[in-house]
Amino acid sequence: MSLSDKNKKTKRKKSVSSSEAALQPIRKNAPLTKNNLQSKGVTKKESLPPKKDQGFSKKQTGTSDSTQENQLGTKIRIKRKALRYSDIKLDEWREYPDISTDSLWLYNSRERGQGHQLDYHGNCIPQILTQLLSRYTKTGDIVLDLFLGSGTTAIEAVNMGRRVIGVELQPKMTDYVAGKLAEQGKSSDAVIIEGDSANIKKTGPKIQAALKHFDEENAQFVFLHPPYDDIIRFSEMEGDLSTCTSTEEFLDGFEDVCKQAFLHLAPGRFAAITIGDKYTNGELIPLGFQCMERMNRAGFKTKSIIVKNISGNEKAKGKMGNLWRYRALAGGFYVFKHEYVFIFEKPLNVTGVNKSKKSKAKLT
Repeated sequence: MSLSDKNKKTKRKKSVSSSEAALQPIRKNAPLTKNNLQSKGVTKKESLPPKKDQGFSKKQTGTSDSTQENQLGTKIRIKRKALRYSDIKLDEWREYPDISTDSLWLYNSRERGQGHQLDYHGNCIPQILTQLLSRYTKTGDIVLDLFLGSGTTAIEAVNMGRRVIGVELQPKMTDYVAGKLAEQGKSSDAVIIEGDSANIKKTGPKIQAALKHFDEENAQFVFLHPPYDDIIRFSEMEGDLSTCTSTEEFLDGFEDVCKQAFLHLAPGRFAAITIGDKYTNGELIPLGFQCMERMNRAGFKTKSIIVKNISGNEKAKGKMGNLWRYRALAGGFYVFKHEYVFIFEKPLNVTGVNKSKKSKAKLT
């Protein structure tokens, strides 16, 4: 082989070696150095991000005070906005593993203790309130519950350092909840009102008086857990939505409660409903979504829909499991194992915002 042939072969080897090196990927987390950039056939000038961005887009930079390092190892200050409706610190978002951000909630049993007990047919589990109040309220905020029932919302609210206004139609239940709060020594953080939540003219002033008692103009969160139409009849009292003669009548009454909620909730704050569907004459009635639509009519904007299992919050239904299974097989339907938690927001730009006025209504 001549010297010229050897030189050509050597040049070819160098050329192949250089091409192979260019195909070697930079390690995923490796810093961008001059050598590995040039091995990719890119000049240092072309590869570096613009100085003003430092490897982060404007969209990624929010508005608070934490620092991160970009790929070049340069410390960048990341600003994140503080939430106006929650105590959650976004700079420490990894520190809240118990707060769910998923739309499927599964609970094996009902939480007991700290005043909670399964003492009322159809009451919701405390874990729902724990999640909602953690996400959408701050310490000291006022929670308004317009279907107080046995007081799950009131107990969990005061346990978490919130204040609560509860409205309940049945006098025996208002006395019962007031007694439970007194046992905990938390009566000063709660106002229990006996009244019809759908009656804005009569019950509205009582809610206003309760807000004034707490030196507030509006509530900061509303929770609604209405009867699931006529599935369980809670009383024979006038105004009890579980006694309605039709689903349409129930929905009309529920919409009046939604209007009451909208009236007393601060703009930009959140409300939630826990509700399930029903069967009537062999037909599925999508009660949950019908209630959602009535909340929208009242002015609320739907934010999220959560599906939750109903194990652990139904008294005695387990004993009838075989009967329900037989009925499902015979009727061609499925037994409900879920309910919904709908999340709503009251828009910031609403007119007619509730203002604090002197009220002659008495707190009951």
